[in-house]
Amino acid sequence: MMYIFIFLTSLLLTLMIKKYAIHRNILDHPNERSSHDIATPRAGGLAIIASFFIGLFYLYMKDSITDDLFFAFLCSLPLIIISFLDDLYTLSAQIRFLVQVLTVISTLYFVGSQSIFLNILFALGMLWLINLYNFLDGIDGYAVSEVVFVSFASYSIFQNELLLILGVSALGFLPFNWQKASIFMGDVGSTFLGFSLGVMVVYHTQTFNDITIWLFLLAVFWVDATWTLFRRFQSGQKLTKAHKMHFFQRAIQLELSHKMVTLYAIFINLVAFGVLYMSQKSSFVYLSLVLYLIVLYYIAKIIDKRVPFR
Repeated sequence: MMYIFIFLTSLLLTLMIKKYAIHRNILDHPNERSSHDIATPRAGGLAIIASFFIGLFYLYMKDSITDDLFFAFLCSLPLIIISFLDDLYTLSAQIRFLVQVLTVISTLYFVGSQSIFLNILFALGMLWLINLYNFLDGIDGYAVSEVVFVSFASYSIFQNELLLILGVSALGFLPFNWQKASIFMGDVGSTFLGFSLGVMVVYHTQTFNDITIWLFLLAVFWVDATWTLFRRFQSGQKLTKAHKMHFFQRAIQLELSHKMVTLYAIFINLVAFGVLYMSQKSSFVYLSLVLYLIVLYYIAKIIDKRVPFR
């Protein structure tokens, strides 16, 4: 019953925020990086965040999550505030990154490791997830459907109810963000989703097998973001400059619709999850991950042939 309530809350809040954003002119205007061509309401991610926090407090009150996990998510408040202000006023990248760093450090105080080395790796991983999620929130339904998939899939493995809360909160927003999107989640939504996944990765990483599972589940996003960033660096491009070189952006240039690109990503995720679920408790999971990365590499090469990377 709680999950239905969270879903309906997210749905209703999205509708309310959409109307308010239109009224207050909180709009995302098309630019050279955009894959949309009309001004669209943004900051709809607030609906996901509010719904998630209702679920967070509910689980905490019934002792279904630990104190450490609860307070780790409370550490996201500065990130939420600065990201929302960025949606409204466009803040400098330096200010946003400083808040991200402070948020991650405070979060790791609660869910981090006793090893300084591991905490450094966790911090870098969380910062990368926060930013790559922002990078890849570029077409209708893409980033939201990814977090729905990762949340539900990881719940089936780690059995943490908070993952269901995250997935259901995002699911309530998805109908408004599906092609053709009537509202975007904005930086406030994308950074929070990246942060949330980062917290869950850290919290549920006790062994090398655990990190392999997360790499598997998040592969579609981290491979795209990491490989694109590396290739742009390799070619001497200014990394802070807006671009349209991610896999999903170049797939759109093949005249595929937003919906088709998103459905292809969902299909890849589901097939990969089937392999992961069967191999997660065996050493075959490591070979499976390698094979999966090879498949993604060849998909990237196919896109390269049709839309050259430049």
